[in-house]
Amino acid sequence: MTDTIQRYFAAFNAGDTPAMLACVSDEVAHHVNEGNIRRGKAQFADFCAHMSRCYREELTDMVVFSAEGGRRGAAEYIVNGTYLESDSGLPEARGQTYRLPAGSFFDLDEDGLISRVTTYYNLADWVAQVSA
Repeated sequence: MTDTIQRYFAAFNAGDTPAMLACVSDEVAHHVNEGNIRRGKAQFADFCAHMSRCYREELTDMVVFSAEGGRRGAAEYIVNGTYLESDSGLPEARGQTYRLPAGSFFDLDEDGLISRVTTYYNLADWVAQVSA
């Protein structure tokens, strides 16, 4: 369980979307902080491409937790980022940097792949940082 989550975040920090995609099931449900649930690996890949275009992020101070039984887990971390390209409905990007706490929650399927990922962060905090 924690191995899959750690591989997923190592791929994220490396900017390696194919390696991230290798950690998720074909039917992954991606619950983002703001917006609709994205279902399936193709929608998740589209989201990753969008994020890579608009943001450069590194996650630090990572702590990974797993529930008894090995099918659910969570991670707490700090997002250290740079806002690269303006995202729809958000402030204009000018290369601003930001740092904020976040967390993700996971379900794993019988093959040990991520079948659900839910991510939370304080959007108002992020907006305040990039608007300063």
